[in-house]
Amino acid sequence: MKRLLLLRHAKSARPAGISDHVRPLAQRGRDDARSMGRYLRQEMLLPNLALVSTSTRTRETVEILFREYGESLAMRFEERLYEAPTVRLLAVIAETPAELDTLLLVGHNPGMADLAQRLAGHGDRYAFARMRVKFPTCALAVLDLPGDGWRSPAVGSARLDRFVTPKSLGADTDD
Repeated sequence: MKRLLLLRHAKSARPAGISDHVRPLAQRGRDDARSMGRYLRQEMLLPNLALVSTSTRTRETVEILFREYGESLAMRFEERLYEAPTVRLLAVIAETPAELDTLLLVGHNPGMADLAQRLAGHGDRYAFARMRVKFPTCALAVLDLPGDGWRSPAVGSARLDRFVTPKSLGADTDD
């Protein structure tokens, strides 16, 4: 079994005059990333590798997340994850070395939400229903893939272990 952690970047600011790729996190995004990092530590959700979109907001999210986690984790910035559709996300996942058991992808919607919904075929029904309604910023979907899951995860083959949002961790809002 392989474990796939799908994390949407935390809430970003929208300063005037800068491109989408370099938008930084808002204060709420920094707070949410800290909360999610503490949650990952508490739940022992330690990835063997984190693949992170090259945007400023995803970089800042994962840096805060791992600082909160308190571990030095293997990380690679991956240009192909920037605003990637599901098919591109699947291609990146397929390149994951077989010896890795847990992979974290940090990216953007709609790709992250679409991928989580496409792969999840069973598991926590309540979490799946919440995930279908909204995949807010800094949301985390934890999926268990059967067998050699990195190569070609099939639609509906994964078990949704959980879906965690900033709101479920005590934040005021999810967006």
